[in-house]
Amino acid sequence: MALLQSAPLTLLLLLLASGRAGPVGACLAALVAALPGLALTLPGGPAATPAFLLEEAARAVFLGLQPVAVLTGGLVFHLAVSRLQRQDGVPPAATPRRVLAATLLGGSFVESVTGFAVGAVFALAALRRMGIGGAPAGALALLALAMVPWGGLGPGTALGAALVHLPPQVLAQATALPHAAWLLCLPFLLWHLCALAGLPVSAAEKRAQWSIVAGMAMLLLLANRWLPFEVAGIVASGLPLLGVLWRLDPPRSRQEWWRAGAALAPWTFLTVMLLLARSWRSAPAFQPWPDLPPLPVSHVAVVLWLVAAMLLALRPAGAARAARQSLRRAARPALAMLLYVLLGRWLAGSGMASALANSAATMLGPLAVYALPPMALVSGLVTGSNVASNAALMPVQVALGSAAGLPALLAAGLHNAIGAAAAGMSIGVTAMIAGLLGGNTRPLDLWRHLWPSMLALLLVGWVRLWLPAF
Repeated sequence: MALLQSAPLTLLLLLLASGRAGPVGACLAALVAALPGLALTLPGGPAATPAFLLEEAARAVFLGLQPVAVLTGGLVFHLAVSRLQRQDGVPPAATPRRVLAATLLGGSFVESVTGFAVGAVFALAALRRMGIGGAPAGALALLALAMVPWGGLGPGTALGAALVHLPPQVLAQATALPHAAWLLCLPFLLWHLCALAGLPVSAAEKRAQWSIVAGMAMLLLLANRWLPFEVAGIVASGLPLLGVLWRLDPPRSRQEWWRAGAALAPWTFLTVMLLLARSWRSAPAFQPWPDLPPLPVSHVAVVLWLVAAMLLALRPAGAARAARQSLRRAARPALAMLLYVLLGRWLAGSGMASALANSAATMLGPLAVYALPPMALVSGLVTGSNVASNAALMPVQVALGSAAGLPALLAAGLHNAIGAAAAGMSIGVTAMIAGLLGGNTRPLDLWRHLWPSMLALLLVGWVRLWLPAF
């Protein structure tokens, strides 16, 4: 029985890690592999399977379309903003501070709105304009994916919370603490990569940059405590970014002030609209299932699409066609998200997730809980998406934690933090950045530079388990 119940996850991870199937094909194979174990695990047995599959398919569509709408809306918003603004034709000089602004700050800010690893693409383009290339540039660009739990305004976090029946704001707060600790480790890797790129970082600059990232981590904790979690990534990366850009290129004329205001206006408007929408507590909502979170008209996806449509309306001819092309490129990832949500619903609703966790807890004994961080790391590395990582393993991780006596919120927050951070260094994302770099760069070349970040994730996770009271 344990082999049958573990078959879908085992097959999914093997197919993704081997490269023999993409996200859609691997998830379809996992869904088929789940059917025997599901039929034998359901309380009603095989006779109850057809009705269960139909019911969970409907629930998965309702849950899955929400992150799909957020992420596609983020892509359209980014397209509208990038087409409204023009870059200066003079490339900036490469300095360690500008690298920090382009990656951990600027890339994270873009990723917080768009998702889909757009932040890394933005960071790589900025690094290339500075004349930085090769594997160090690729690894630096991937540091821009430091806010994945809040990337695309947090649909993966919202979905994970729904799957394990936790308030998303509370899950985001539980995610923020280990994630902030991991952020404090990233400057050391940034400095090493800068040195490899021919930009040694002085001791004074290291102190300044670490202080900036520490401020970013503190803002992340405060934003998740006092603001809607959807805007936490924007606030935590955006405010330090503004300060750094001000010091690097302060506006000196009325024209430069106007250009700076125009660049900031769309992001400010979106943030204000999101805050106003979250303050509308009695907004009409669609809730077909009482045990699933409702879909209000003030949902982040609705706000994002409205703002993006307004910006596109200001754009010259050709914007609608560009938006359609962008959405067509997102069709396959969107399908993958829906399939992963369906797999998560099957595992959780059938009882397979709980059964697997209980088996692991029995087999590993007191060490079972320490398997949580490595499982989260592997989940993120192979799925390449916070949505997919949470859909595939969040129910299993929470059940594993419960079987080992761990609070559900702690297990869920730890999985969300580690799995999402690892998704930014995943097989698919590193392959995309390696392809953009061209030449002979391979994902393995990027992982050789990024392994300290992966190790830091595991260490932070284990320390968090040793200190459950915090």
